[in-house]
Amino acid sequence: MKRRRYGFDLRSTALFFVFLAVVVIVLGLAARVAANTVEQRPAWVFVLVVIGVAGCLSLRRRMRVAGVARRAAAALDEAARAAAEELQAPPVPRRRAAAEVVVDYEALTPEEFEEAIAALCERDGCSGVEVVGGAGDLGADVLAATPDGRRIVIQCKQYGETHRVGSQDLQRFGGTCFTVHEADVAVLVSTSDFTAPALEYAEQCGIVCVDGETLEAWTDGTGPRPWDMAPGVGAAGWETAGAEF
Repeated sequence: MKRRRYGFDLRSTALFFVFLAVVVIVLGLAARVAANTVEQRPAWVFVLVVIGVAGCLSLRRRMRVAGVARRAAAALDEAARAAAEELQAPPVPRRRAAAEVVVDYEALTPEEFEEAIAALCERDGCSGVEVVGGAGDLGADVLAATPDGRRIVIQCKQYGETHRVGSQDLQRFGGTCFTVHEADVAVLVSTSDFTAPALEYAEQCGIVCVDGETLEAWTDGTGPRPWDMAPGVGAAGWETAGAEF
């Protein structure tokens, strides 16, 4: 295959030099006009320079704003994805607020202890809660109605660890809680423990015994409420059991 040889084209060369001459003339005229303008009106040069600088800054600012906008859009997209994942995740069960509170019942006065027990009843849905402890209370310190409508009578015994609730305490409370106060649920709450005879009497009479450990579990929500521990023995059952003593 033979290569094609290009010969010298006089017409094309002449046209190229004519075009080059025109460009040089135009650039020269532009330079001359610019020089005359600078000489006659130098303020225009300053204005043109300011306009040029402003244009460059504006372009740069737009580029920066565009970058910020892109980053903001990316952040919003990430937040939307995180929110969607949070909504799809299964809810984490929250523990009862009572578990966040630690109460030192032994540091309270007897009156404050009764108020604290009443507050627990109100917290767990009891209605008509009254603190009636004092002289002539006939063994009742707190009266209330359970969430299912039963009448609950509570006696509070704030004893030290070495002072356990005895059978005499239970007998005095058992003699009035059902017959006088007409309790559906009778509860004796103590900060200490109960003797074996006291627990035996309470079981026969249908009285719920809440010792210090059970009280702590009731307080922090990890244990049963006293009315949930009731055996369902009413006044008639107490009279039958009490007659054996």
